[in-house]
Amino acid sequence: MQDEINEKTVALYIKTGKLTAEVLQKAIKKLLTQAKKELDRQAIPHGKQTLKQLMKQNTGVSNIEITKDNIKAFEGTAKKYGIDFALKKDAAETPPRYLVFFKGRDADALTAAFKEFSAKKLTQDKKPSIRKALAAFREKAKELNTSRQQTKNKDREVSL
Repeated sequence: MQDEINEKTVALYIKTGKLTAEVLQKAIKKLLTQAKKELDRQAIPHGKQTLKQLMKQNTGVSNIEITKDNIKAFEGTAKKYGIDFALKKDAAETPPRYLVFFKGRDADALTAAFKEFSAKKLTQDKKPSIRKALAAFREKAKELNTSRQQTKNKDREVSL
């Protein structure tokens, strides 16, 4: 127990006229926020990030081209595989190109992610659209309703 307490000792120096609980509380809060900022600064970003952040990691960067329509769908797959990547729009050409930059060591994970992504896209294209099928069934229902004869029979019995 004593060893655990010794490991977590923090030195805090406060220069004040009168040490109150409020002054001590403010000093500890300031110390904790500075410690948190230091940890945030040291943390390596993961997932989607800027190209500058990706280059700072010094792991070698590779890139592939992707279409604008597939960017959002690819982000989900990349997140699933834990790939660190950056998107860059190359506006130099008339239809702008979108490039996905990733770490060189993530190449195997990226190929697996692209296989899954392309398989998912192919199955989505093969599936019939539910909205289109629903619209077709509505049209058929309208045709059936118009062709059906409307007969109204009123049976009135006189009872005394």
